[in-house]
Amino acid sequence: MALVRDRDGRRLHVKSRLMGESLVSRTLIDGLKVEPQVRLFPDVDVLKIGGQSICDRGVKALPAIIREIVANKPNHKLLLTSGGGTRSRHIYSIALELGMPTGIVAKFGASISEQNALLLAMLLSAWGGVKIGHDDIVKLPNYFVENCIPVMHGMPPYDYFAIHPAKGRLPMHRTDVGTVILADLIGARSCILVKDEQGLYDDDPKKNPKACFIPSISAGELIERDLDDLIIERPCLEILKNSEVLDKIQIINGLEEGNITRALNGEPVGTVITRD
Repeated sequence: MALVRDRDGRRLHVKSRLMGESLVSRTLIDGLKVEPQVRLFPDVDVLKIGGQSICDRGVKALPAIIREIVANKPNHKLLLTSGGGTRSRHIYSIALELGMPTGIVAKFGASISEQNALLLAMLLSAWGGVKIGHDDIVKLPNYFVENCIPVMHGMPPYDYFAIHPAKGRLPMHRTDVGTVILADLIGARSCILVKDEQGLYDDDPKKNPKACFIPSISAGELIERDLDDLIIERPCLEILKNSEVLDKIQIINGLEEGNITRALNGEPVGTVITRD
């Protein structure tokens, strides 16, 4: 890039396309030429282990999940994230009763998600499980060379700077969102959310036995349907829709043995939400 002087000749500037721009102009963004996003880790599978759906079940769910993850380790580079579960809902409730702002509520939720990440890492420690932080993403090649299974808490690192939602004060961007953002950031091979339902329904099947299962749907169509309840956090749909590298998000029932393996092998088990 060339150097240019300002009008009074006192200061040098680096000449670039964005020089002097405010970065909020629609016409600027529309006309800005950018290279396609680099997929940093296209051979890594991001797997989120649900908090309330899996971790909170303890011995009734986790040992089988751990065994299946370990069985897939020789054939897949796995990056795990963790949900918060019932304990995060408890602290959310207390925080809202005490009038805490969204950023504090989000910080509380992150601490619970981190506890579950530590739990998963310890259960996997004999097979290379290691708890990592958000800043350790750049170290992923080192972890995989050392044959580790890195585990990161799923809450995105907004914490005190969480965006206030249009209604209420619950943080919009929780562990599903953090997982999808992570998968988009690294250009992961897959993004799989492990929960305790077959996948997506048009209503909560735990409350409505007549809810209809949806095996496949696009993010745009799901946004348009504007269902009252979803098994996935709503901002994930916009993230997927706008992604340059993620083709889909897959939601599976981890309580059924073999589903994690099938999803990692590319089978359409559970629900597949596609970008288009």
